[in-house]
Amino acid sequence: MLRAIPRLRAAKGSRRLFSTARLTKKQDVSELDCITTLPNGVRVATEALPGHFSGLGVYVNAGSRYETDKLRGCSHIIDRLAFKSTSTRSASSMLESLERLGGNMQCASSRESIMYQSAVFNTDVPSMLGILAETVLDPVITQSEVEEQLQTAAYEISEIWAKPELILPELLHSTAFQGNTLGNPLLCPEERLQHITADTIKEYRKQFYTPERMVVAFAGVEHDAALKLAQQYFGHLPPSPAPGILSSLLTPKQAAHYTGGLLTMPPSTVPTHLPSYFHLHLAFEGLPITDPDVYALAVLQTLLGGGGSFSAGGPGKGMYSRIYTNVLNHFGWIESAVTFNHSYTDSGLFGIAATCHPEAGHALINVLLKELQSTISGGYKGLDREEVERAKNQLRSSLLMNLESRMVELEDLGRQVQVYGRRVSAQEMSEEIKKLRVEDVRRVAERVLKGGVQNPGKGKGGPTVVVQGTEKAVQDMGDILGTVRAAKLGR
Repeated sequence: MLRAIPRLRAAKGSRRLFSTARLTKKQDVSELDCITTLPNGVRVATEALPGHFSGLGVYVNAGSRYETDKLRGCSHIIDRLAFKSTSTRSASSMLESLERLGGNMQCASSRESIMYQSAVFNTDVPSMLGILAETVLDPVITQSEVEEQLQTAAYEISEIWAKPELILPELLHSTAFQGNTLGNPLLCPEERLQHITADTIKEYRKQFYTPERMVVAFAGVEHDAALKLAQQYFGHLPPSPAPGILSSLLTPKQAAHYTGGLLTMPPSTVPTHLPSYFHLHLAFEGLPITDPDVYALAVLQTLLGGGGSFSAGGPGKGMYSRIYTNVLNHFGWIESAVTFNHSYTDSGLFGIAATCHPEAGHALINVLLKELQSTISGGYKGLDREEVERAKNQLRSSLLMNLESRMVELEDLGRQVQVYGRRVSAQEMSEEIKKLRVEDVRRVAERVLKGGVQNPGKGKGGPTVVVQGTEKAVQDMGDILGTVRAAKLGR
């Protein structure tokens, strides 16, 4: 059982507060990556950055892709149950403790991870880690708390379904990976709300909240000090009784199998002051995070870029991207068009999301296909060195600017240790981007857009299309998948 600890303050002039030599010899310390694995399997990762604030987080290898039918929707509910009552604090006491600390704290679930994160003053790191440990390891999970969050989830679901920019990416995943892993809904299905109880949540936690599935990460804390704190709050967890069996849970039981397909849906009937548009999401199977070509694909995404019709442009705003210059600047009936790139541990999705006036929906697909085709062509309007270099510089700049945020740096550290088992520095990523040539970007464009990706799930390689519009607008598009294949994209 964990107990609350008083707010501690570091000794002045002390650079390294604790020594790894005091810990068991079983621990594997890497001075290069500052990663230590505790005897029970919990991994501790640090990035000792200067500053008045530190980031700390706990990353659990869980999420919607791992859910069975019995546990469907639990990931959505469990992140709402963070920072509630524990065996030593009531929910109101927990809230008071967080308010006293100030800073920034959150819990979020994704398809492959549940993340508990916080940024606080350096002197408050021990107290905040104690709170994180309580909410991760020692929640009470009362039925009343679960029912309250189910009601909140019901409201969220109705709101999200009324917003195409939020629900269509979810439906795109469900269509691209039909009935498996990454296709599992990130939102709790409405019909599942009545079946989730406190016992269901506890069963989910019992299956996934095991030490070998946890990473405790610190940004702005010396490794020895972080290790001492992690040992104090997470070292008592018993190791899994059958590591040989449970180690298989560290990776998906089933590789993500890309199916592709088509989904059409009518406009939302929820009243809104916003105008009604025609929405189209076009995607192909992308690359996993560990693929060597992931940097080239990120450059391709930046190069295609995009934005909205009211974008102010300017450096870094996308005004030189292909979608902005060739699509938004030429077709006034297109409201927005943005390139997206989702990468997961063993697969991904790459494509374009676009919105236009309802009566012009039938013409949208061909405009987008033309831009995608041009990235493969080596002739006129094919990729050139100047735009590839510009996209590389924009990507490197965006990477470095994002990492100035403690919370972004923290999440980057925690997720990298989960996926790679090591820290990939910003310098290393920047160097990989700098090395890319026009031929590399063109090659990865052909690999992805022509369905040549060979991921572990052995995907079918065809396109994925999600359309929201009136019945007439959808009919006017004709054979959508046939149109994509006629453009020699997908397979």
